[in-house]
Amino acid sequence: MLVFLIVGLVVVASLGCITKTPSENITLRIGYQPSTHQIAEMVAMEKGWWLEDLRPFGVTAVEEYEFPSGPPEMQAMLAGSLDVAYVGTAPPISAIAGGLDAKIVAGVNTNGSALALAPDKEYKGPASLRGMSIATFPPGSIQDTVLKKWLKENGVDPSEVKILPMGPGDAVTAMFAGQVDGSFLPEPSPSVIEMANRGRAVVYSGEMWPNHACCSLVVSGKLIREHPELVEQIVKTHIKATEYVYAHPDEAARIYANRTKQDLSVVEYSMKNWDGRWISDPHVQIPSTMEYARVNYELKYISRMPSEEELFDVSFYDKARGE
Repeated sequence: MLVFLIVGLVVVASLGCITKTPSENITLRIGYQPSTHQIAEMVAMEKGWWLEDLRPFGVTAVEEYEFPSGPPEMQAMLAGSLDVAYVGTAPPISAIAGGLDAKIVAGVNTNGSALALAPDKEYKGPASLRGMSIATFPPGSIQDTVLKKWLKENGVDPSEVKILPMGPGDAVTAMFAGQVDGSFLPEPSPSVIEMANRGRAVVYSGEMWPNHACCSLVVSGKLIREHPELVEQIVKTHIKATEYVYAHPDEAARIYANRTKQDLSVVEYSMKNWDGRWISDPHVQIPSTMEYARVNYELKYISRMPSEEELFDVSFYDKARGE
């Protein structure tokens, strides 16, 4: 994770937010994570839609930056190196509360994570996790917030579980090496663990918190103010890619597998068996996002509660849908 943080900061020094050449050409920088949750971003890139759709608005290049989880991705956005981010909904809350000039403009997915335990660990409900070591994303992430909220609601103090912050690659490696008792990760990591017989999914995030917001599409305030028509097209392209994933799941799985070098059978298994749903409508994410803010405030991840207006700008989605 530290490597990605360093990379993000190096990017800041060399890139800046929206870069324009003397001819006003725009290079758009998009952050994302290697999860099937954000497969719409990958489809749009592989199909050439980002550049094709955005070229009429002055975009001449689109660059991608991969992050292991949301908190370092938001640190990069805070530093000005990203214009657009596919990211879990919880990290932008902390970033915006801390001064990030950005808004959630579209939804990306709901649910989609799972708690997997090692084969020799017995699961008998949340209380049985006391004393276990669970690898998950860093504090302030979707997975960290959902896991801790669920434990507390079931009478387990999060301090009674050894929660270890890791990126997905490190967490899966730790499961394979028997270094942790379990992991709570977004797909396809739980499927990777299951198909390798190194663990089994015992609880899905939709069971912990039904229909909770997971990933969102975040755009910088600078881009919103200076290029509103471009932002509307970004949302339209995201909607198109999301609908394409549903219409062509086999092709979407191949695109993901090729980009991440993961076994196609694992990706297909994950997409067929996860409890998530790909979306684009930000309206459906607002209630659970505000609940994330409350939980993170109680966990002291943020010093103040941001308002719905600070976090969301749904006008671009509404315009894209003709509403």
